[in-house]
Amino acid sequence: MTFDALREYCLSLPGTAEKMPFGETTLVFTVADKLFCLTDLEMFESMNLKCDPETALLLRERYADVLPGYHMNKRHWNTVLLTGAVPDPLLRDWIEDSYRLVVAGLSKKQRETLL
Repeated sequence: MTFDALREYCLSLPGTAEKMPFGETTLVFTVADKLFCLTDLEMFESMNLKCDPETALLLRERYADVLPGYHMNKRHWNTVLLTGAVPDPLLRDWIEDSYRLVVAGLSKKQRETLL
C-alpha cells in the first residue's frame, strides 16, 4: 500500500480527519478526535491500527509483518509493516476494523452524526 492509497482510503471513511498531534512526521487519522490509524510521513514503513485484543494476537501469529503496537497499548494496537507481504485488500479491511472499533466506542449522538 502506498502512502497516497492509505491516506485516500482513511479519508474516505465518514467523519475522518487527519492531524499531527505527535510532531511533524506522524500523521494520525481520527474519527471524532479518536485515533484509528497512525503512520510516519518520512519513513512510510508501517502503520498502527486499533484491533480487538483476541484478533490482534491471531494476526500476530499468522503474519510476520504484524507486531504489537509500537508506542501504543500492545493489547489493543498492532503495528503493521508495509513490506508488501500483506495484500492491500486485507490492509483496507484492518483499517476499516480499526475505524469501526473506535466508532463503536463513541457516544450514540456521535455515532448518529457519522451516519
